[in-house]
Amino acid sequence: MTGKLPDVTDANFQTDVLESEVPVLVDFWAPWCGPCRVVHPILEEMLSERDGELRVVSLNVDDNQQTAARYEVLSIPTLILFRDGAEAKRVVGALPKRRLEAELEPALVS
Repeated sequence: MTGKLPDVTDANFQTDVLESEVPVLVDFWAPWCGPCRVVHPILEEMLSERDGELRVVSLNVDDNQQTAARYEVLSIPTLILFRDGAEAKRVVGALPKRRLEAELEPALVS
């Protein structure tokens, strides 16, 4: 997706997400997904506000089906927060920023 969010792929997911020293929020999306386009600017804001303490990346499920299948992403947008190489929180669907932050915050501070 265009914008500030770095893309991850099947090839670099292990290194860029699972081996990251900071929590990583992965946006599983597709170009044809309207709600994904609604969530993207919210994620860009979160990235700029939490720079250094949280990485936010996007993964195109059409181009990276192996990783999407591995994490059983059946609906998009799906946001998965990874901490220490494991899934810490999953949010499915487009949420307003405040609600998204409220959903993610407990997993970010634990």
